[in-house]
Amino acid sequence: MRFADLHLHTHFSDGTFTPEELVESAIRAKLSCICVTDHDTVAGINPTIVASAESDIEVLSGIELSAEYEGKEIHILGYLIDQDDPKLLTELEVLRARRINRVYKMVEKLNALGLGLASQSVFDLAGNATVGRLHIARSLVKEGFVSSIYEVFQKYLGDNGPAYVLGFRFSPKDAIKFIKSFGGVPVLAHPYILESDELISEFAKCGLMGLEVYYPEHSQGMTNFYLDIAKKNNLLVTGGSDCHGKAKPQVRIGSIKIPYDLVDKLKEAKENL
Repeated sequence: MRFADLHLHTHFSDGTFTPEELVESAIRAKLSCICVTDHDTVAGINPTIVASAESDIEVLSGIELSAEYEGKEIHILGYLIDQDDPKLLTELEVLRARRINRVYKMVEKLNALGLGLASQSVFDLAGNATVGRLHIARSLVKEGFVSSIYEVFQKYLGDNGPAYVLGFRFSPKDAIKFIKSFGGVPVLAHPYILESDELISEFAKCGLMGLEVYYPEHSQGMTNFYLDIAKKNNLLVTGGSDCHGKAKPQVRIGSIKIPYDLVDKLKEAKENL
C-alpha cells in the first residue's frame, strides 16, 4: 500500500525543516505522498517539489489558513491550491503583514506580564517565514524566559492565554471561499479543538469539502466519531501529522499515515470544482 501525510510545515512558516529535510524525512518514514501546508503561505511548495525530483515522493500543494469564529481560531487547509497564481501571492502578502502586526501585539502583552522579549528577536528567528506564535515561543525559550515551548502555550500563548491575540482576516466561510477561488479543496483542520462539533455541519453548508479525521490528538474513539460526521455531511476524509520539525519534536512526519486512495478522492474533488 501507498501512504500519505497531508499536514506538514517547513521553515517557510513555523516548522524547522527545509524542503530537502522534509523530503528526506518522508523517505525515511516510507511515505509515497506528502503535502506542504504552511501557515498563510505557499512559498515552500515549489522548493519541496524540486527537492523531491530525484525521489519517488509525490508533493502536493497546500496551505493552512487561519480564520476567526466567535473569538476562536479556526484553521482551514486548502489542498491542491494553485500556488503559482499571481493574485494568490498578492493576497497572501496581506496576511503576512497582519501576522507581523500580531507578533508586535503579543510581544507587547508578554512584556506587560513581566517578560522582556524584544520583537526583533522573534523576527530574526523567523527570517523570511510567515511569523506566528511558535516563533515567539521558540524565541522565549532561546532567550531563557521559559524552559519549554509547552510552558509558553500553557502560561501565555494558548488560545485562552493572557498574551494571545487573534487579528486574522478571514472568517471560516471567507477562508473556504478563498481556497476555492484558487482551485483548492477546503478541509477543516484538527476538529478536536472545536468547542462544538455542530460547527462542522455549519461549515459544510458554507462550502467546506473535507475533514481532517486522522490527527495525532485524535483518539481512536474520536477518529471514529469524525469519520461518522464526515459521512453524514458528505465530506472528504484527510489526515496528517502536523509535523513542525524540531519545533515540535514529539510530532514526527509519518506518525499519521493515510491510505493513498484518500489522496485520489481529493484529486477527484478538485477536478469537480
